[in-house]
Amino acid sequence: MQETTKKKKKIVVGRRKTATAKVKLIDGDGKITVNKRKFEEYFPRPVHQIFVKKPLELLGLTAKMDVFALLKGGGITGQAEALKLGIARALIQHNPDYRSLLAQNGLLTRDPRMVERKKYGRAGARKRFQFSKR
Repeated sequence: MQETTKKKKKIVVGRRKTATAKVKLIDGDGKITVNKRKFEEYFPRPVHQIFVKKPLELLGLTAKMDVFALLKGGGITGQAEALKLGIARALIQHNPDYRSLLAQNGLLTRDPRMVERKKYGRAGARKRFQFSKR
């Protein structure tokens, strides 16, 4: 019997609002690919680039890990924050010792805030129609 010692690369999910990020980490030279596009092309704003790179920079792995991500739903900011959570969770899969440092910096907490649903009889979730005395 032969035993295969292949390590299965897990795909990790990060979420924020309605955005979902599926992330796969591989040892490499620091390339980040988002939806088969370059990272800088997908997130042109520096603020979003900083969000996404934060877990890698915190651990000093910016030039050592390649990130492949598939993003769906939500807007650009929600997708950037979902990707940040996905990368942090994938790093823990890669090495469980990273958990304490990532948790101390709040990178493992999923932001639970969602858009409140619209209620019947209202213009929006909480907005009321204009009141008329007469």
